[in-house]
Formats: sequence, C-alpha cells, structure tokens
Amino acid sequence: MRAITAHWLGRVRYGDALSLQEELVAARVAGTVGDTLLLLEHPPVITLGRGASAANVLAGEGARERLGVDYFETGRGGDVTYHAPGQLVAYPVLSLAPDRRDVRRYVRDLAEVMIRLAADFAVGAGVVPDDPKKIGVWVDLDAAHAFGDPPGDRIAKIGAIGVRLSRWVTMHGFAFNASTDLGGFQMIVPCGISTHGVTSLAALGARPPPMEELARLAAAHVGDVFDAEITWSDAWPRPGRSRTGSLPSTG
Repeated sequence: MRAITAHWLGRVRYGDALSLQEELVAARVAGTVGDTLLLLEHPPVITLGRGASAANVLAGEGARERLGVDYFETGRGGDVTYHAPGQLVAYPVLSLAPDRRDVRRYVRDLAEVMIRLAADFAVGAGVVPDDPKKIGVWVDLDAAHAFGDPPGDRIAKIGAIGVRLSRWVTMHGFAFNASTDLGGFQMIVPCGISTHGVTSLAALGARPPPMEELARLAAAHVGDVFDAEITWSDAWPRPGRSRTGSLPSTG
C-alpha cells in the first residue's frame, strides 16, 4: 500500500499552485518527497492545455481583465477549461512506478474518484466510452441519478481531467464542479466541446458540503482507488520549507 500526504490549501491562485506543483514534481522525481495530494479552489481562471485551440476562449483579454479572470497556457493535456470558487481541484503528485505506469489507467482512476464523489450525493456519473474528445466525468441530465451504457443524448460534464507526467510522476489532475457558478463557462467552449454543457452538484439539486469537507471525501476516494493510506498534514507542502501555513490565498 502506498502512502499519500494530502493538503487542503483553500483558495489559491493558479500560478501559485502551478509553481508548487513544479517544485513537488522535481522533488518527487529526485526521491526527496513522497506522494502528495493537493486539494484546493482557484479564483476565476481560464487554462489552455497543450492541444487547446485559442478559438475556444470566447472572452477577449479586455473582458477577462474587467471580470478579474486569469489566463494560463499550461503543459497539461486537454483543451480549454475554467476554474472558479465552488469547484474542487485536485493535483496529485504521485509516482506511478513501478506498478501503475499506464497513463490510460491513471486517467480512468481519476475519473473513478469523481464518479464515487458524485455518488456520495446521489448523483450518477460516468465516462463516455470510445470517445477521446469526451475525457472526464459526465452526468445524464435526463437521469441524473443514473448513468447508462450508453448514456442518453443530454449529457453534461461535471468533472474535467487534464494531466501531465514527468518520469512517471503525475502533475495537474481533476476539477469537480460542486457549487461553481456555471455562468463562467460561457467565456469558453469547455474542453472544445460545443454540443454539451457543464453541470455541478448544486445545479443537479444536490447540497454540497463546505469545500474542505468535500476535499476530505475526495481524498478518501483517492485512497481507495489508488490502494493508498491517506495522511493529512497542515505542514507547508513545499520541499525545503518546514513552517506551517498555506499558500498565499485570495478571496
């Protein structure tokens, strides 16, 4: 059984979280830290993955500045996504060596974590098989308590996945919509898919708990899916730092 140290960071700007991930990945590759799970929220930010089309960002620079929305081009997989308060973001920094060196399996495992998290609130979620454009976790809007095989025509994404691996150490992760203001997604074509929208626990009639409580539920599912023991730490999660606290937060 692997050991994963989990940290609830609160609300953290995307650039700060990205820098922290990069430091942790380098330290994990070097073997100076163990597996780590960062759980947090972001202030409003649009991010583009390696394969993203800028045409899928509908809000121009001026509009983003007026609305206080950050913008980042990243090294993760996937297209365009949007993060905002009310969305749980998980960044696992895990070594998949020696027994889990399979990118597709890793993506499936992240999806399974979100499927189980949705089920905690009686929301049936699932993946869309055999469609590489529909990576992530989806809900059937006509049957929100179940997700069929195949699902119905009216599906919406509740959880996005975008990852990057360096020497089999993971970076980036997933974002799960709990009580997110879905209006923010109108600034983008989410994941480059215009035919289906996005949803959240709240939009489906569920009552999500405070975000830290949701983070702890998610971490428990990470432990189950990855056959890991989860240990919570209040210590500063940056290599070389011993003081307690969290990253600079906003909001």
